[in-house]
Amino acid sequence: MLEPAGSPAPTHEVTTMADASRQRDDKLDEALEESFPASDPPANTVHTGVLVEKPDTQADEVTDNREASRLELPKDGDVAYLKYERRGGTLVLVHTEVPATLRGHHLGDRLVKAALDAARAERLRVVAVCPFVRAYLRRHPESTTTNR
Repeated sequence: MLEPAGSPAPTHEVTTMADASRQRDDKLDEALEESFPASDPPANTVHTGVLVEKPDTQADEVTDNREASRLELPKDGDVAYLKYERRGGTLVLVHTEVPATLRGHHLGDRLVKAALDAARAERLRVVAVCPFVRAYLRRHPESTTTNR
């Protein structure tokens, strides 16, 4: 085919397999940049703004109110507590009370665990009078071992 005088000579691009592979890689890199990290943030995060219910935070700590002879766990304006009696080398766990508005958040479990940890730290024998504490001990037999 003859080209008219004065027109630029046609350029013929030769595409090698390496060039084709590089172009595919470039497209793949471009796709990865758009989707990596995952384009959908995990559910229930600050990024999504979705919060079904307020999570339990460990910021609410169990405290020992020795004047009232009870372990207390304040939360949302209410207080869950575990009433106890100290008798010599014994810690008697008498009654666990969790307000209805706080139930279902395992606050009772946290109170019992704190009582057992305190008894272990002070080398006290535990007597479980409270039915909730007794049920906890049945569900968590590992919590009855002592490190004496």
